[in-house]
Amino acid sequence: MTTVLLARHGETGWNRRGLLQGWAPIRLTDRGREQAAALAGALADRDPDRLVCSDLERATATAEAVAESTGLDPVPARTWRERDAGFLQGLPAAEAFERFPRLAGGGETLDGQPESGESVQEFVSRVERGWTGLRDDLPAGETAVVVTHGGVLSVVTALVDDRSVPEVFQGDGLQNCALMEVTVRKPGTTLVREAATGHLDARLTRD
Repeated sequence: MTTVLLARHGETGWNRRGLLQGWAPIRLTDRGREQAAALAGALADRDPDRLVCSDLERATATAEAVAESTGLDPVPARTWRERDAGFLQGLPAAEAFERFPRLAGGGETLDGQPESGESVQEFVSRVERGWTGLRDDLPAGETAVVVTHGGVLSVVTALVDDRSVPEVFQGDGLQNCALMEVTVRKPGTTLVREAATGHLDARLTRD
C-alpha cells in the first residue's frame, strides 16, 4: 500500500477577495504562511518520502514550508497547476461564472473554454495524467505529498472516489491548506480523508 497526501496551498490575498487566480503569480498572506507552517508540522509527522508541487508561486511557497519540516526537496511541476482561467483570471469568481456559466464546469458542459485558458475537460485530462503518473511511480510503502490547488483536489476526488466532475465542482470550495489522503492498493485507490482541517487552529480557517 502507498499513500498520497494532497494539500491545497495557503491563503492568498486573491482568496480573501474571492478572485479567480488561475495561473497568476500570487503570494501568500501572513495567514497563508501560518497555515503553511501548520500543514508542514502535520505532514512531518507522517514522515513522507517525496514532495511534489505545482510550480505556481502560492503552491511553491507552501511546499517550501513543508520542505523545511520534512527535509525533502520539493519537485515543482506544471501538471499540478490550477485550471488556467484565461481572460477570467482576476475576476470575482461568482461574477465570472454567472456571466459565463458554460465556463464554470459545475454543469454538464465540460468543453467551454475561456479565451486563452483551459476548458474543464482539458484541465481534468492534465490532472489525470499527473495523478496517474505519480500513482504508478510510487513504490509500495512510500508516502508522497502533493501541494497543489483546490481545483486539482476536486479533480483527484472525482478520479479516486468515482464521482462526476460536475458534482465535485459544485461544492463550496476547499479550505486553504486542507489535507486529503488517498491510499493506493494496485489496481484500486481509496479516498481516506477529504478536505481535513484538524491540523489548523480555528483562527486559520475560513472566516
